[in-house]
Amino acid sequence: MRRNRKVKILATLGPASSSPDMIEKLFVAGVDVFRINMSHTNHDLLKTLYGHIRAVEAKLERPIGVLCDLQGPKIRIDTFADKEVRIHAGDTFVFDTDPTPGDQIRVHLPHPEIFAAAKVGDSLLLNDGRLRVEITEATPSRLTTKVIFGGVLSNRKGVNLPDTVIPIPALTKKDRADLEAAASIGADWIALSFVQRPEDVAEAKKLVAGRAAVMAKIEKPSALTCLDDILKIADGIMVARGDLGVELPIESVPARQKQITRAARRYGRPVVVATQMLESMIEEPVPTRAEVSDVATAVYEGADAVMLSAESASGKWPEKAVQTMDRVAQTVEGDSHYGGIIHAQRTEPEATVADAISAAARTIAETLEVPAIVCYTGSGSTGLRIARERPNLPVLALTPVAGTARRLSLAWGIHTVLTEDASSIDEMFSRAGEIACREGFTKPGDRILISAGVPIGTPGTTNMLRVATIGRDGKGV
Repeated sequence: MRRNRKVKILATLGPASSSPDMIEKLFVAGVDVFRINMSHTNHDLLKTLYGHIRAVEAKLERPIGVLCDLQGPKIRIDTFADKEVRIHAGDTFVFDTDPTPGDQIRVHLPHPEIFAAAKVGDSLLLNDGRLRVEITEATPSRLTTKVIFGGVLSNRKGVNLPDTVIPIPALTKKDRADLEAAASIGADWIALSFVQRPEDVAEAKKLVAGRAAVMAKIEKPSALTCLDDILKIADGIMVARGDLGVELPIESVPARQKQITRAARRYGRPVVVATQMLESMIEEPVPTRAEVSDVATAVYEGADAVMLSAESASGKWPEKAVQTMDRVAQTVEGDSHYGGIIHAQRTEPEATVADAISAAARTIAETLEVPAIVCYTGSGSTGLRIARERPNLPVLALTPVAGTARRLSLAWGIHTVLTEDASSIDEMFSRAGEIACREGFTKPGDRILISAGVPIGTPGTTNMLRVATIGRDGKGV
């Protein structure tokens, strides 16, 4: 079950892909991590899906990551007396705290925190950005607006506020319950929606308490203003282009995607590019040329993973969508320009022993043209540091911790094997060679580069590199 690509594939489970048989087919087709969307999943279904994934993992003897994506706060208008109204550019339209059903000139907005934070000149985007209004007068109970782009507005449509930092937590009561349920059953990643500030991530990490890694979804302009501070706390980042494309001018999203991807790599955080990557494959068996180009761009950019949403959750062709994404990734990584593009984005290592060792591992391995780097990692940090270097050869991560193996299934270029910790340095080298041969990376007589830490089994002690030659018995010497 060795992948022939370095970028990983995330696929969302849903009505089209929730059976054990389909989950296995998707994994065989190329999925490395399964996403469970808590917006559409209750706790009983969560347990069922998690059980299906772990059954496939046991059957195929490969670690599989599970990411639970929290819904986050949803801001919506209330209802209209006639269910919907049409507003026109230039009209005045009011949002207020009166729960009476709305009409042609006003509607209830049941979010007092917005009235406290919004100011004159701020924009409100309605119905996924299809309608836009601008605040001309703001009081604690009433926002008077001018309609910029009109259209039909119906009951309980969503509201986005790209210019306003809203004083609400990223975790709702539902999110807290979902987070606890996901962490309790063993989810590997928790994705936090609508992050506005680093404190949102810190709160989630406190609740998770080390049971899972926390991924911050970047979909609010306010998050971009403090991206570095978020990256210092988060374990991973998702470029959530759906809401980001609503709240930002759509033409700016590609540049923001590059900004986020490169910043995440600089901090050594796995970064996922998500939303509408193969959107047409919800209905069609083949994607558009533009969609293929979109996936390719993310791969060229060095993203750790690319994600399927409705394509695999509710589309007609979930397996074909995964196979398509897999082929695109393999083709891009086989392009003669790919290595140069990835190399040009490389950042200098931090002034720590572990980072220096990881940078040296990449340089030595590429100079000697060894077939693989083998790293021993307990927490996964060593594997992530080497992945940040984006070496042009495979990285084989050996870990005794199942959770680490599963979390690293999201990281660029890493093939993880669950194995017992070595009891001595000699056993460490011997086992590295044996597993590298067994997994198809090397053969007897090859040299491999081994990165590890001594004392053995002590987290955060990556301090050793060794070039080992694999003996005739298939073990390192």
